[in-house]
Amino acid sequence: MNFWLHDTVSALVYSLARNQAGAGHSEISQPYNDLTRFILQQQDQLPDYLRTPMRMLTLGFDTLGYIKTGHRFHNRAEPIRSSQIAAWKNSKLSFQRDLIRYYESLATFGLYSRQPCLSTDETQSPSVMQMQAKHSEGVLCELPAELRCEIAIVGSGPGGSITACLLAEAGKDVLLIEEGAFHQPGVCAPFSREEMLEKYRNGGQTVALGKNKIAYVEGRCVGGGSEINSGLYHRTPAETLELWRSQFAVEALNESDLVPHYEANERDLSVSLMPGAAPVASLKLHEGATRLGWKALEVPRWVRYADANNASGSRQTMSRTFVPRFLKAGGRLVPSARVTRLIREGSKWTLLARRTDGRRVKIEAEVLFVCAGAVQTPALLRRSGITNNVGNSLQLHPTVKLAARFPEAVNSKDMGVPVHQVKEFAPRLTFGCSVSTAPYLALGLIDHSKNGADLSQEWPHFANYYAMIAGEGRGTVRTLPGYLDPLVRYALTESDRILLADGLRKLSTLLFEAGGNMLLPAIPNLQPLLKPDDINRLPKALSIDASGLMTIHLFSSCPMGEDQSKCAVNSFGQVHGHKNLFVSDASILCSAPGVNPQGTLMALARRNAMQFLEARQ
Repeated sequence: MNFWLHDTVSALVYSLARNQAGAGHSEISQPYNDLTRFILQQQDQLPDYLRTPMRMLTLGFDTLGYIKTGHRFHNRAEPIRSSQIAAWKNSKLSFQRDLIRYYESLATFGLYSRQPCLSTDETQSPSVMQMQAKHSEGVLCELPAELRCEIAIVGSGPGGSITACLLAEAGKDVLLIEEGAFHQPGVCAPFSREEMLEKYRNGGQTVALGKNKIAYVEGRCVGGGSEINSGLYHRTPAETLELWRSQFAVEALNESDLVPHYEANERDLSVSLMPGAAPVASLKLHEGATRLGWKALEVPRWVRYADANNASGSRQTMSRTFVPRFLKAGGRLVPSARVTRLIREGSKWTLLARRTDGRRVKIEAEVLFVCAGAVQTPALLRRSGITNNVGNSLQLHPTVKLAARFPEAVNSKDMGVPVHQVKEFAPRLTFGCSVSTAPYLALGLIDHSKNGADLSQEWPHFANYYAMIAGEGRGTVRTLPGYLDPLVRYALTESDRILLADGLRKLSTLLFEAGGNMLLPAIPNLQPLLKPDDINRLPKALSIDASGLMTIHLFSSCPMGEDQSKCAVNSFGQVHGHKNLFVSDASILCSAPGVNPQGTLMALARRNAMQFLEARQ
């Protein structure tokens, strides 16, 4: 069966890759053996409950073609292969469309990832390997079968790392446990294929299922999501804090309560504006908004700049900031260990964990903080029998993208993530510019492969833009018997689909004002928009089966507050009804904040850690 699967995947890859624009150029031409290996690697990283269905569906694709033609897919002539791919891609059956979309997306991303990327100043920062050597006594690569500590923290993203650092610096015996590996900063180029394989959970192949499937990403490495995101930073809008206080009865959540924590984190993470001019693609947003009289701003980032002439700088991720501080303070870090279950034993907690090599570890702690993110935290709690208001109210920022072409060059290989956002319609609707390397541009143009451009030559004229909403929809996180990966479901409302479509229309208007001469929304079977009048061809609401929706912001699966009818944890993160059990990550946000959420969750993590220490003095 492995040979059968390999042959079918290989043939699919060759057919899909050959159809890509610019396939005749040396950077992305045959052979495609590396793409086949990449896709098979990715299949091995799929959520565990999807691996077998994906393989069986792939073999079913071959079998149905064999019944019709008498030949296996890899033995058919190229025109016959392309005909079957097109039939499935345009099928009325969603599972057939999804199969082709899966292979087409991976083949496209892998194909354009072959192009060399310029390195950035990130490679000049002190490496984690150097940190490990300096603090080797704190990084536990070889573990005994049992460990004990005063405080265990599951997850090393911003919530976990800040909590661990502050508690360790206060003299507590803290063990920080991370499922992913401890990578050297700069070892993977940002947003590259290598980073996807090494630092993203499930290789970036995570999706919230529903009538509208929404792709999302999670970090799975020391530092968590801070290692893979762009570092854009917002304080929580005042109206959001008011809503949380009034509807969820959250205490000590006035803006004045959070200001000291904002300021401390901003200082520790070097949150600042760019020292020089923003990227051209970013300035296009500002230009279009200014002409329309819309509010636009440069969003600060947690980036340290060497000097006023160094516009790229170094992202101040957790592996560069709070994790080294934590180790220096005497904390212990366990990388590559997945906590699978929590057990209450008397006054203590027992954590059952599994190392990457399969070995099992038992950890005993007096106090436990779960900081594994808006999906993994509720999954772990539910797997441990803790279910009250846990995993029932997942929210996110649904996002739709379009690629815009300009007559002048707006993109460069070292551009990174542009920093401007348009806030005229916030918090319900925000516009921005996202990763625009050739692989991500090619992904955005999958629905326009016949009408787009040869990215091998024209990518400097293109950039990806997005419309992001604070939706009304809700989702759930559930565990499945016999599987470790949780099932995530999310339901867009009709109002969400209308708002996303309205966002596309407004964003298109803005980009034409900024000088765009071709807009390519991520909507199947839509011809390019070449002039403002073409905006009228955009739908009034995204269809139920619209593809290409995504998000990088997930939260609210364990909301905080004193209203125990809807909240999983109290105002300071303690799980209702459970002693010495806390949550400190994006799970506790009560609703969609309408801005990048990490500034909020980091302030809450610091606030809650300080409250914990004060309560135990």
